[in-house]
Amino acid sequence: MAVFSVGAHPELSAAICEYLHISVGQMEVDKFNNENTFVRILENVRSRDVFFIQPTSAPVNDNIMELLISVDAAKRASAGRITVVIPYYGYGRTDKKDQPRVPITARLVADLLTTAGADRVITVDLHAGQIQGFFNIPVDELTVVPILVDYFLKMKIPDLVVAATDVGISKAARNVAQRLNAPLAIVEKRRLGNDDTTEVLSLIGDVKGRPVLTFDDEIDTGGSLVSAFGALKEAGATDLYATASHGIFSNDATKKICGVEDLVELVVTDTVPISEEKSHPKLTILQSSDLLGEAIYRIHNGHSVGEMFTY
Repeated sequence: MAVFSVGAHPELSAAICEYLHISVGQMEVDKFNNENTFVRILENVRSRDVFFIQPTSAPVNDNIMELLISVDAAKRASAGRITVVIPYYGYGRTDKKDQPRVPITARLVADLLTTAGADRVITVDLHAGQIQGFFNIPVDELTVVPILVDYFLKMKIPDLVVAATDVGISKAARNVAQRLNAPLAIVEKRRLGNDDTTEVLSLIGDVKGRPVLTFDDEIDTGGSLVSAFGALKEAGATDLYATASHGIFSNDATKKICGVEDLVELVVTDTVPISEEKSHPKLTILQSSDLLGEAIYRIHNGHSVGEMFTY
């Protein structure tokens, strides 16, 4: 086995390798003055089981190109099998044509990875499950939801209600609610244009006089979440908690979200690197390295990955 950090999230890569009791593979990723990306693998990978770890978060296009070039380098170095570990799959929201003359970029990225030479994909909580079908190679979609649920179970928040931040995430939010033995509410909203602006239309469910935990697969600018907070407070919710698998936190998202007075805690995992500038006393980041490390171990040794999520 050889596990390489392409460069987007070296802390997560190091933690995964620590779990596996191996050293991070040696490679260099650079840019020439003309902004062309250069990758060189600095150890022998012939016939080895190679894993590249690279969340395709910001800068998304650079991280995708670095991953594609790394895969090509390993393929030309006669690697035995190449698995790309993408804790956060960029362009995941562009999974369908919802307007005339627009691309399905999630499918394009899948095609690029396959063409580059990837044999397998490991990812975490895709924005839409059908993205797995965009690949012609095996895809293992892991989930950090049990990690998030366990965290809130230990808090033992009385009379908790789980709220889906939109209808699209309601099925996953229902599973969270069931595991927390809590009722489900749904914030109905619609997106206005392509600038991440949303409008809350209604709230389905009773939250009056009760604390609420909002759930989503990712938090980007935080605009939708803050709007949901407003609707929940207007309906009589007391303390607010928020959680998501991926904390993208574009611009000043953490400041905007954590600035909501009644928010007690915002909880995400480290599938995406979160800089010091985005930290906040209300923000908690849980580790995903053991989950990813165990999946890599099982795939390398031919064991079941599905058994990791048997309850």
